[in-house]
Amino acid sequence: MMEVMSATQSVCPVCLKVVSARCVAEGEKIYIEKSCPQHGPYRTLVWEGKKFYVDWTINNKPGSKLFQSPQTSISRGCPYDCGLCPEHQRDSCTVVVEVTNRCNIKCPICFASSDGSPLPVYEPDLETIGHIYEKLVRAAGGDVPVQLSGGEPTTRNDLPEIIAMGKEYGFPHLQVNTNGVRLGQDRAYLQRLKDAGLNAVYLQWDGVDDEVYQQIRGANLLEIKLRALENCAQLGIGVILVPTLVPGINTHQIGAIIQFAKSRMPIVKGVHFQPVSYFGRYPSAPKDDDRITIPRLFELIEQQTDGEVRKANFAPMKGCEHPTCSFSGFFVLGEDGKLLSTTTFKPIEDSSCYDSGPTPSQRARKYVASRWQYHEPAQEDSCSCKCGTGSWIEFYKRASSQSLCISGMAFQDAWNVDIERLKRCCIHVFTEGGRLIPLCAYYLTSTDGERLYNNLQYL
Repeated sequence: MMEVMSATQSVCPVCLKVVSARCVAEGEKIYIEKSCPQHGPYRTLVWEGKKFYVDWTINNKPGSKLFQSPQTSISRGCPYDCGLCPEHQRDSCTVVVEVTNRCNIKCPICFASSDGSPLPVYEPDLETIGHIYEKLVRAAGGDVPVQLSGGEPTTRNDLPEIIAMGKEYGFPHLQVNTNGVRLGQDRAYLQRLKDAGLNAVYLQWDGVDDEVYQQIRGANLLEIKLRALENCAQLGIGVILVPTLVPGINTHQIGAIIQFAKSRMPIVKGVHFQPVSYFGRYPSAPKDDDRITIPRLFELIEQQTDGEVRKANFAPMKGCEHPTCSFSGFFVLGEDGKLLSTTTFKPIEDSSCYDSGPTPSQRARKYVASRWQYHEPAQEDSCSCKCGTGSWIEFYKRASSQSLCISGMAFQDAWNVDIERLKRCCIHVFTEGGRLIPLCAYYLTSTDGERLYNNLQYL
């Protein structure tokens, strides 16, 4: 029996026109259903576990007033008026700034090249980067974490100058989204990045053997990535490992990736899983088996860590993006080598995140800036409290450095995009023209690879 869980809007995967949609439960599976008058019906798996869906989304509240001013007006409606337009319900918790569309490897699953067609080289000069930073301060505030991305940002020799300029504009947290190739090859370049003020490396990390990298990235990359990680360790730069999960290719290594992250603490500060999204030319709808839902990812984590990390250790990002978009869990490495969870999921309705005080996006900004940076391990002190092994003071000292954030983000594509989710996106791409565009809208493509937002048109 089918049950309607919610009504929303989506887009037709072929023409990208807005269509009515609904989330429905059929057995234990949750689908988004929609129909285009011209191109027919579509149905895509978005969740697994009906009761879990209800529990997980119990705090799915309407958005509150933005503290930043809208950048655009409402003309055609979401998702065409980005942004941010007055309909958008979430501030920026992280802003992506693309500094180049060049890359030193060719990945078939890359967001940036998802339409498969060659583009003119886009690489704003330093003066333009300064204008971008200036506009970003006005649009999102000077305390927003900034991720420098591309393409591959380390193809730019002047990336240290870009980072230093960002610090001059007051951005407290600057991270580089990278495949790690140059960071493994050129330690002196990495040193320049650190000296300029780099806070963290957001490192593409799809698995623990080269078979995975051959299939996903088209090259043997494990050795160079290990060297990049070692160079970060020597220089004291925090690293977040970012696996793109592709069914049948690297989903069997989820537990191994977490164990690897444990072995590289405290340099590795987190693992951020990203189930593959289907951008680019996909004439046929992805099947259920092509999707890795958040509940399925939880099952794989629990199975492959033998219960060391469990489903109950994760929770949605409270009050920030839509609850079905992401999850996070925070862990401390115990003296026995096991991860101890400090987060617990409780399906209890809670309106506290909508009370007065910092907005959810502001809290997320602070979390990223504090948790994703390297901290020196706490030194032994002369504490005379005789707290002993297992004390809370000892646990707190370990948590300052021996901690790991395990999180994930279910990016949307043309098949499963939910306009209600999109309106609550808090990860935005900032364009040269001063527009903040939700990441999933920015990379949205039709079945023939046509982008909703051409990344040159909106600069």
